[in-house]
This record gives sequence, C-alpha cells and structure tokens, in this order.
Amino acid sequence: MRLVVLGLSLGSSWGNGHATTFRALLKAFAARGHDILFLEREVPWYAGDHRDLIDPEYCELAYYRDLADLGRWRGRVAQADAVIVGSYVPDGVAVGRWVQAEACGVTAFYDIDTPVTLAKLARGDFEYLSPAIIPGYDLYLSFTGGPTLDRLEREFKAPAARALYCSVDTAAYRPLDVPTRWDLSYLGTYSDDRQPTLTRLLIDVARAEPQRRFAVAGPQYPAGIDWPDNVERIEHLPPAGHAAFYSASRFTLNVTRADMIAAGWSPSVRLFEAAACGTPIISDRWDGLDAILADDAEIILADTGDDVRTALTRDAAAIGAAARRRVLAAHGADTRAAELEAYLADRITACAA
Repeated sequence: MRLVVLGLSLGSSWGNGHATTFRALLKAFAARGHDILFLEREVPWYAGDHRDLIDPEYCELAYYRDLADLGRWRGRVAQADAVIVGSYVPDGVAVGRWVQAEACGVTAFYDIDTPVTLAKLARGDFEYLSPAIIPGYDLYLSFTGGPTLDRLEREFKAPAARALYCSVDTAAYRPLDVPTRWDLSYLGTYSDDRQPTLTRLLIDVARAEPQRRFAVAGPQYPAGIDWPDNVERIEHLPPAGHAAFYSASRFTLNVTRADMIAAGWSPSVRLFEAAACGTPIISDRWDGLDAILADDAEIILADTGDDVRTALTRDAAAIGAAARRRVLAAHGADTRAAELEAYLADRITACAA
C-alpha cells in the first residue's frame, strides 16, 4: 500500500504527543510492507534543536513551507492508495480540501485530539477541521472510541468512524535496569485544564510528603508555578529518554484533559508508554478506562491527594507488570498498524464498489 500522511509533526516531539504516536504507528505499518511518505509543515517551533528525528528509516519525511508549496507533492498524493490528514495540521481545513480534491485513493482524517476537536467545532472554531469537510473523508480515524464514534457518523456525517487509539513502540518502551530516582513522576506538556489535577495529585502530595522525591517533565510550564523543593523539573525529555524516566519511577501519574474526561474512551499515548515500561500508573478516572486497564489490577485510580499518598505506600510491582502484559497484547504499535491496515483496506474495497 502506498500511504501519504500529512501530520502535525513526525520530526519533532517537542511540546506535542503526535510525533511519538506517528513514529510508533508508521514504523509498524512500514514493517508490514507498506510505503509511506510523511509531509510536515515547516514551522520554527519544531525546527532546529527541537527536531529530534531527521531521517526515519521506515518512511520518507519531507517538509513543505505553505499551501502553495504543498503542490509539489500533488503527484504522490494522486498516486497513493490512501492519504491521511492529521489533527492540528496548520491550515488543516484548506489542506483537507486540497487532499480531497487531489487524491484518487481513500482519504482519511486521523484525529489524535477528538474530544478537543469536537469542542472546537461546537464553538465554531475550525482551526484544522470543519463540519463541511468531514463527509468528504472516506474514513474518520479517532483517538477516542465509545459513543463518540456514533456521534461522528450521526451528527457530522462521517462515512465511517473507527477507533484508532494511540499505541506504543514496545521495542523502545520497556523496563530498564536503572536506579530508582523518584517515588512519583509525571510526563506531559503544560495544559491549563490538566494543571489543577497535577497540583492536587502531585504537587500538593509532594508538599505533604517532603521525604519523598517527585519529578515533572515537559515544556511550557509557566514561570510562576511554586514547585516544592522535592519536585525535580525537567524542561523537555526527548522520546529516547522516556523509558529510562519511567523505569526510574516507583509510580508515574496519568492526568487527562477535561475534554478527554468528558468524552471518555480517550487513552493517551503516555498511558501506554508508561505501562509498557512496567511502571505502576496512578491515574484520574474516566469512562472507558477500565476497558484499557483494569482498576487495582493493572492501574490505580485516584481522586484525591490522600488516594495518591496511600498508593505510594504500596508495593505495586505486580500492577505494573500486569499493565505491561495488557499493553503488549493489545496496544502495541504492531497491533495498531494491523488495525489501520484493515480499516484502510475495508474503505478501499467499499469505495471501489
């Protein structure tokens, strides 16, 4: 299969979760014998030192300056068996219209931010997707499963909405034999709606447990945050350092954005990555999480700081090991690539009929 993907970023993991998602998925998809071209908009905040993947071995990575420059790839788009446009692509509505006009094969939208996308559409914010172009995609691949899939087809007239959760490269994310540095860690870019939960479940716990060690890794946190002395801040942690980070943590925290909690069925890539490393996860709760990892057997759910403090007293190695087994069986990139292949093949057949 010849596949073209226009995504937010493959070359830079700085400040976004899209790059690691695309890297794991496309590496596994290429391993199934497919040819891939990834087209990325060249922007200054993902360039220079922020670009941590230059020449991937599993696909061709190319950059375009603007919509006019995208025309250089018209032939490849027309010849592709499938073309996927991702969420948060700059000028995504115009890019989507262009793809739908130029592609001769199946067209798909891969929404790695589905609840955020739907909230934007409800506000009339068509930053990268509009209701008008959704029916023009043959396939809507959604980061969110559950009832949202029916809503996409019923309300927005998506011809076929299918769950394509994030996944993990299980060769890159695995338990490492490194010294334990932190009792509880968190890896994620700053977000206004996640910060109150991070404060309640980690920062306040750190203040109450000065003898324990904590870490928060990720960019864009405001300068005014009052970090306790026992919380180590790591401004940016490239994917190559993730497995060591999780492996050095007795527990790690999963915090979910408000739109994702409201929609449910929206596991983040960090959830799978931490589980693949065998690190016990403490998480906020949302509908559908129990279908991904079982409460108190594969993950620990916490509503309050006291819940976290209790969890930190546990020997939860068995929970981390069980989560790793579950993710290896159901949420590895090879599994997700097989799902993507099946979805695309199904739509290719349907559209040819």
